[in-house]
Amino acid sequence: MKKSNLYTATGDDGTTSLVAGQRVSKADDRLEAYGTIDELNSFIGVLVATPGINSESVEFLTIIQNKLFNIGAYLATDNSESTPEADCQTAVTYGITPENVLQIETQIDILDGAVPPLNNFLLPGGTLTSAQAHVCRTVARRAERRIIQLSHTHNIAPHVLKYINRLSDYFFALSRFLNHSAGVQEIFWQKD
Repeated sequence: MKKSNLYTATGDDGTTSLVAGQRVSKADDRLEAYGTIDELNSFIGVLVATPGINSESVEFLTIIQNKLFNIGAYLATDNSESTPEADCQTAVTYGITPENVLQIETQIDILDGAVPPLNNFLLPGGTLTSAQAHVCRTVARRAERRIIQLSHTHNIAPHVLKYINRLSDYFFALSRFLNHSAGVQEIFWQKD
């Protein structure tokens, strides 16, 4: 059986195909949005591979990675002719539902309930796993900004935006939990 080529040369002119085959510039806002989702997914892969991450976190992070693939496919679908209602259904078809937002919120509440209250700003760091969770948090925030930019010209299902917004909160809660579980002190911001 012949292997498929990893290169097609069809993008040599600076364009690429969306899910249904439409050609768009590689500098298009849509590509910036789903490319940042792909970047976040890769950083989560690094977090999962980092020594010291617990199996419960790995299990939930794998769920997130699968959802991010769904979101990438959803964002790579041209919806310029659809209504907001139809676009919400497209998101659900791709496996992104409002219940996914609740799933993330439940995990945030569990993680936050396991750590002491926070009365100060934190610097990213502590354990390697916690620091990597902070990287995921910041990339999730950038992905959110890219998707919001895209929403100025294309329909974006509200629960997709909520999911990405909650995801950055999840990574913040996870970073605190990972330091706390390892017995490592959090690093507080010192203004002076």
